[in-house]
Amino acid sequence: MDSCLFIHGFTGGEHEISPLSRFMEQHNYHSRTFTLKGHGGSRKDLLHSDRHDWRQSAEDELKSLLNQTESVHLIGFSTGALIASHLSVQYQTRIKSLTLLSAPVFPLNMLEILRTLGSPAMLRNYFSKFGSTPAKATREFQRLVRESFEVYPHIEIPTLIVQGRRDHLVKTKSAGYLQQTIPSGRKQVLMVENSGHMVCHCDDSERIMNEVLQFIERSGAS
Repeated sequence: MDSCLFIHGFTGGEHEISPLSRFMEQHNYHSRTFTLKGHGGSRKDLLHSDRHDWRQSAEDELKSLLNQTESVHLIGFSTGALIASHLSVQYQTRIKSLTLLSAPVFPLNMLEILRTLGSPAMLRNYFSKFGSTPAKATREFQRLVRESFEVYPHIEIPTLIVQGRRDHLVKTKSAGYLQQTIPSGRKQVLMVENSGHMVCHCDDSERIMNEVLQFIERSGAS
């Protein structure tokens, strides 16, 4: 049985990718989700962690999984996609495929986010999230975004890039940049017209999950 490691996003949790994780389990893949260090707890927990801790906690999970299986499919959502990119290069010979969901190559800034939001409920949600996130943690996220530009040109494994056109947190040009920059001979871009940032929870999630499954199946067979 092939294994998939799922990595959630900044200030998020396993719920962000749980629909896809369950879907892969239903199709005979062993799925592992976990919580990045500093996440899932208090504001203080996030304050006392940095990007190195986030990457290390993901690497620890990957190494644990690789002790049980020969190779792994990496699936990262948002900031988790950046971390997955780093790990895919570091452990290239043992990673079968890389799936990047809503990768924040070019994140929107706060003013851009406010301009794109359409409802008071969404505004309240984003203000709440930004207000509860320590400035130090946001700076760590921004550093991870910058450092990842050095990684993309070294990704040579099969890569699937999934991007929602209505993503309020990531510029749509991120997908095109990844397509042009990643040198893998086997890469695919899936632009989802009616999806925002949370691609695993959008109206087209069933189609997205089937696309991910088919991509991983083809990668596992190669």
